Amino acid sequence: MGHRLLGACWLSVLAGGQLALAWRVLGRWLRTAGGRELQPARPDRPGPGEENRVAILLPVLNERERLAPCLDGLLAQGPEVGLILVIDGGSTDGTRELVCSYAERDRRLRLLDASPIASDWNGKVWGLEAGWRALPPDFPWVLTIDADVRPRPGLVTALLARAQGERVAALSLATQQELPAAPLLGLLHPALLTTLVYRYGMPGSLYEGPADELRVQANGQCFLIKREVLAACGGFAPLRHSLCEDITLARLLVRAGQRVAFVESGALASVEMYRTAREAWQNWTRSLPLHDYFSPAWHTALGWLEVLLVQALPLPLLTILSSLFAAGRRQRRQVPIWLLWPALGLNAGLVMLRLGALVGMRRAYCRPPWTYWLSPLCDLAVTLQLGRQALRRRHRWRGRLITRGNAPGGTL
Repeated sequence: MGHRLLGACWLSVLAGGQLALAWRVLGRWLRTAGGRELQPARPDRPGPGEENRVAILLPVLNERERLAPCLDGLLAQGPEVGLILVIDGGSTDGTRELVCSYAERDRRLRLLDASPIASDWNGKVWGLEAGWRALPPDFPWVLTIDADVRPRPGLVTALLARAQGERVAALSLATQQELPAAPLLGLLHPALLTTLVYRYGMPGSLYEGPADELRVQANGQCFLIKREVLAACGGFAPLRHSLCEDITLARLLVRAGQRVAFVESGALASVEMYRTAREAWQNWTRSLPLHDYFSPAWHTALGWLEVLLVQALPLPLLTILSSLFAAGRRQRRQVPIWLLWPALGLNAGLVMLRLGALVGMRRAYCRPPWTYWLSPLCDLAVTLQLGRQALRRRHRWRGRLITRGNAPGGTL
């Protein structure tokens, strides 16, 4: 009887931790709910002036297979886009030839050779910094975009309208996700994406000031920023050791008192990040912990515990507790079954919360496969992988060793 009571006490402690962290997650969802997605600019909006000129930086490395839809979308943007600079880090798969063929169609598109990538830099940041240094001085706005993004006509106009309307220094997008017909990826990808919603809330928020430094969300797949603000940060060089350069840049801006926005793209942009579950498991989990030199260890650990106790564990715990409860009643053991009720009810509620998140996140996907609705089954494995990756300093990406480096004057 004693060991059963001890187990019930431990269960009560676990349930107490779940309840406390669930309140944090719910409060975050309520605080970030109601954000407006990016809307197409009004047809009667004045034409682009000098203050609206945008230069696009697109770093690439062996992107031949997925770059064409991105370039098609960029060439379809309006006259506010004055330069599309594709920065190549040393591609060997025909990426350069593809870019040159597109450059013949539009004089705004240019190719910059930035190879070889320095061994102590994040490769994407190396390309962004090379492009930044090559930019002419007459572009007040800089838009960074990834090769897997598929921009729709009017995207840049809408970004400028939203940034100017909300008077922000930087604006990034939660792009719609495109998943290929790969059932395993449809199972894994939503579980990975949901960890961001539990830790940071929903897109649509404005961030400003040091109080928002650890709450800020951003996405480097489509990130618009004022040139003068980027220059004040020192360009992209301060991000050279970061595995999540978009979050690090947003945190730098917020720390400096700049207004930063993160909104859903709606139908104006989509992205096909990965084509297999293996790619997502190996590559996305490298940056998804969002751990950089701004993140104290307690903050990263607390976010991981929120995902573990509020997102991942409720489903297996509910299954176990239901079995224990049924066995206790059936066998009439001298077990304090009443002690199971609070934990049983709490985890049932958290499972319902997870299913509600699954319904709410449906709009983040263009055409999710049927396995999307089974993705909570991956939550525990995903959580353990995020914890493992957050503890690692050395990672591999496309054959290159990437080391999470030190901040100026501090360490990770």
